[in-house]
Amino acid sequence: MMAASSTVRTRTVLPVDAARWAMWTFVLVNVAVVEALFLSVGEGKNEVLTVAKFFGLHAALLMLFQLLLVARLPWLDRRIGMDRLTVWHRWVGFSLLWTVLTHATLVVLGYATLDDASMGKTFVALSGVPASLLGMLAAAVIVVIAVISTRSLRRRLQYEVWHGLHLLLYVALGLAFVHQLQETTTFTSSAFATAYWWSLWLFAFGALLTGRVALPLWRNAYHQFRVVAVVPESLNVVSVYVTGQHLDKFPARAGQFCIWRFPGHNHWWIANPFSLSAAPGGQELRLTAKAVGGSSAGLRNVPVGSRAFVEGPYGAFTSLHRTRPGALLIAGGVGITPVRAMLEEQTTGDVVVLYRVRSEADAVLLNEVRHLVAQQGGRLHLLTGRTGQDGVPPLGPSTLHQLVPDIIERDVYVCGPPAMNSAVLSALRDLQVPVRQVHAERFGMA
Repeated sequence: MMAASSTVRTRTVLPVDAARWAMWTFVLVNVAVVEALFLSVGEGKNEVLTVAKFFGLHAALLMLFQLLLVARLPWLDRRIGMDRLTVWHRWVGFSLLWTVLTHATLVVLGYATLDDASMGKTFVALSGVPASLLGMLAAAVIVVIAVISTRSLRRRLQYEVWHGLHLLLYVALGLAFVHQLQETTTFTSSAFATAYWWSLWLFAFGALLTGRVALPLWRNAYHQFRVVAVVPESLNVVSVYVTGQHLDKFPARAGQFCIWRFPGHNHWWIANPFSLSAAPGGQELRLTAKAVGGSSAGLRNVPVGSRAFVEGPYGAFTSLHRTRPGALLIAGGVGITPVRAMLEEQTTGDVVVLYRVRSEADAVLLNEVRHLVAQQGGRLHLLTGRTGQDGVPPLGPSTLHQLVPDIIERDVYVCGPPAMNSAVLSALRDLQVPVRQVHAERFGMA
């Protein structure tokens, strides 16, 4: 997990900072180009339509950013993490919703003003124009996706149902692309404008197809993943060992996770994100999962020898982001799996592990963790019980400082249930641990 101390100390630009600078540069450059295009060819038939065109151009740009944020490009994912990219995708999505609705409303209002007609009559008239109809359909799909993505509805839908409906976004993008093609005042106003928009759309769709389709298919064809062992770790926890060809070239790091499918056991659309519970060594991959749902509970019945389809590796929860020689690894429940993998990769520096469980019987992979910590000369604190001693939170600021007095001098990795993660991150803020030394990631599909 650790780089040499000198390497950690001399690092001035963190990978996450470099990735964010690259993203912001990309965003600002493209915003500047769109602004220049608007100033040169953005004038509409009246002032309202001019403003409508402004929002339309920026809606197109937001759609392209949406694609790039979920393209799962390895360079971005390893530096920023799928969880943060997904959160940004969500907020860009709601920004896109209001931008599209503003654009559509202003278009109808602009033409109603131009024709001295009511907005209802103008809306009906525009629906008969192919370019406008395509835009309306795209807007309608975006509204539907935004509604089902609100937290209240999202929690009531099964993931598979929500994800299937969410894929309609690609239909909206296709409709919006053709709508833009037919709006010749912006897309084909000049040779530069045409080359720019084509390049941007091809880059976005190319990145999406590469990261979400081509790369997973190629890796699975190349590595030929198969299940070689299924080992129960406890009554509700199981480890699955997967091998394949050329695994020494599989670009996984300790702390990352993959999205796993077992086609011979479950339906092809059933996929789960599980962390690697052992450092990838070029011979096999191991996942360790707790039975919290039907698909994860059924892992103990996966036939040995069956095929596995693996997407990834994903995640920024790795030693790539180390800034200090010492490390504090905080895990809750089955969140110990990436921490255990990182311990196996540990080579230098002082490490402390805080493992939070209800009871020692619930401590998954405890013997392995003990062995690895002892091997590194580190310290392991097993924190059990529902509450801390005398009602003190087991991972509150006072407890963390008592157990790890030099916590402010360490990199802190946190992995556990959402409530635990939030409590620990709050405690770290209270202890004034520098943000760049705190590493936490939410492992999930969306």
